[in-house]
Amino acid sequence: MASDLLSNSSTNSSATETSNLEIPQRNFVPAASHSRYADSWNYLWIALMISLSKEPSLARAEESTSVAPIQLELELAEDYRSASVPRCIEPDRKLNFRPVIGILSHPGDGASGRLNNASNASYIAASYVKFVESAGSRVIPLIYNEPPEVLYEKLNMVNGILLTGGRAKSGLYYETVKVIFKKVLEKNDAGDHFPLYAICLGLELLTMIISKDTDILEEFDATDQASTLDFVRNSSIEGTVFQRFPSDLLKKLSTDCLVMQNHHYGISPGKLLANPYLSSFFKVLTTSTDRDNEVYVSTVQARNYPITAFQWHPEKNAFEWGLSTIPHSDDAIQVTQHVANFFVSEARKSLNRPSAREVLDNLIYNHSPTYCGRAGRGYDEVYIFT
Repeated sequence: MASDLLSNSSTNSSATETSNLEIPQRNFVPAASHSRYADSWNYLWIALMISLSKEPSLARAEESTSVAPIQLELELAEDYRSASVPRCIEPDRKLNFRPVIGILSHPGDGASGRLNNASNASYIAASYVKFVESAGSRVIPLIYNEPPEVLYEKLNMVNGILLTGGRAKSGLYYETVKVIFKKVLEKNDAGDHFPLYAICLGLELLTMIISKDTDILEEFDATDQASTLDFVRNSSIEGTVFQRFPSDLLKKLSTDCLVMQNHHYGISPGKLLANPYLSSFFKVLTTSTDRDNEVYVSTVQARNYPITAFQWHPEKNAFEWGLSTIPHSDDAIQVTQHVANFFVSEARKSLNRPSAREVLDNLIYNHSPTYCGRAGRGYDEVYIFT
């Protein structure tokens, strides 16, 4: 009985153990399969370890590549610090790097009385102001009808003079131009390098004054006309307004319409050379041709003074938009800039050093320009003085 019990007990125990083992057996994997799974896990584990081992290396590599340029820059900076410290070249003390140009006003308002019809009104087109400012100069307006003592005071504050275009050829304006021209000659004769630019009407007035003939001018049909400049054969441009022009731009001046003409009067080369006063004072640099194929003098340079006169308008290309024929190409703008640069570079040679307070009190910044370009003709902006 005991053995039966033992046997039953053993049997029951085995059954129980077997029963207990049945659940795990549902997921039981044969030994061979287990081995394959184990190998797979081993491969995955190895791959994972390799990947993990690579990540720090990649991070270090990325860090190295990102740090390398910074390290190089630091090393270069250290090299620069260890080298001798570069020094800025001291400006030439003989030159004035704060030049001021005096621009003479013209009778009227620049708009046939539409802006201001006062009898004592005068104006300066803003394009002339921008023209000299673009080359590094400031402007003091010279009011043509202000008291002579005031005009003389201003002439002693500037380093050069600009005579503008316009129409007035007589009366007080003509007399004022004569006074200013005489002062320019006196300053240069006294040893001060004092330049003068005369544009369009300015050239015409100088022609009348120097020739001592108020009837010397001739009529030409060159209003609202873009044109070329024809350089006088065998005439040197050294020391003239054209000396810094690139060679390709000089060639284009003779072939492309890069300058603006807007005048009824001028003087022919033959008539200028026939007048002993003019021919001894000026040398002709360029000529141009009007609509009737008539040739006139377009650029002259004084032989013994820093005086240049233009029948054309170098200021218009960059700063006037009222006339449709004004050239505005890249080359035309370069012409404007080179002409302005030469003028101001000449003004920097002036010995005149007025007090800063006098200059500030008289600068054109004390005045405001009037926009008049809506009419689509004439000037875009003018400064009006009354």
